[in-house]
Amino acid sequence: MDAYDEGSKARHLPDGPDGSLPEGPASAGSTPDSTPCADQESTNQESVGQESVGEESTDQESVPQHHDSQAPTVQAPGPQVSGPQAPTADPPVPVPTPTGIASLPLRSQIVAALALAVAAVVACVHLGMVFLHVAPSNTVTKQHGRAIDDWIYPEFEQNWKLFAPNPLQQNIDVQVRAQVRGADGGITETGWYDLSALDGAAIDGNLLPSHTQQNELRRAWDFYIGTHDNDNHPVGLRGDLSQRYLRRIVVLRLDREGAGGKGAVVESVQVRSRTTNVPPPKWSEEQVSDTPVLRELPWWTVPEEDVRDARTEASAG
Repeated sequence: MDAYDEGSKARHLPDGPDGSLPEGPASAGSTPDSTPCADQESTNQESVGQESVGEESTDQESVPQHHDSQAPTVQAPGPQVSGPQAPTADPPVPVPTPTGIASLPLRSQIVAALALAVAAVVACVHLGMVFLHVAPSNTVTKQHGRAIDDWIYPEFEQNWKLFAPNPLQQNIDVQVRAQVRGADGGITETGWYDLSALDGAAIDGNLLPSHTQQNELRRAWDFYIGTHDNDNHPVGLRGDLSQRYLRRIVVLRLDREGAGGKGAVVESVQVRSRTTNVPPPKWSEEQVSDTPVLRELPWWTVPEEDVRDARTEASAG
């Protein structure tokens, strides 16, 4: 009894007036053999068990039990992340894809760089040649005039007649005839070939006429007229150049037209121009002559070099 009192937290029942347990259903129903101590011990054990169970239930109700999965979480200040997802890293910054020459292989980049360098050099040389051509006579043009003319003529010659106060109002036909040596060794003279009319026929109806058909013969004749006087004497340093240039063009055209027949060789040529004024409009009071004006040049002997070059160009074309 003392052991239960000391080692447990059970509450003591009040004693009766004589120090015994109060009478109740348990004592009334007890047998004579049973002793009050045994009954009291059993009663105390039951009360101790009930009180311990009550205390455990009370403790469980007073202290809330939390499972690990339902444990309260403490939210730190900052952006709220919903759900159990872990924070993800920033996406990688895309590297820009190289474009242009940088996207080519190294060998192709070298070739492209060399091509651009060559194009830049050619452009600078061309601009320099055109500048020296239109510039007044100076030391450079006097010393290197031949090289400048070879670069400019005929494709890049500068002509400002279109912008003159009184533009050209004439039709100029360049014609040529030749003395040819036939296969039998005889010399014959051909009729006049109207080279300007042949170029005009090739241009008519052609949406993309070539530069040669439009300008080669016309610019060659203008070049000759600008470097010779009315007596066909050269004026300046380019007179011989303009004569050789015009002669080579007409020889090439004669070979293309088959002058003198198959196997004939051009020995000499004569060039002339036939100039006709453009009629004025009907509302104009201007009066111009409609009579053609001819200008014949002397006969030029054709060197073997010109004949060979003419046949080479004709076969290549």
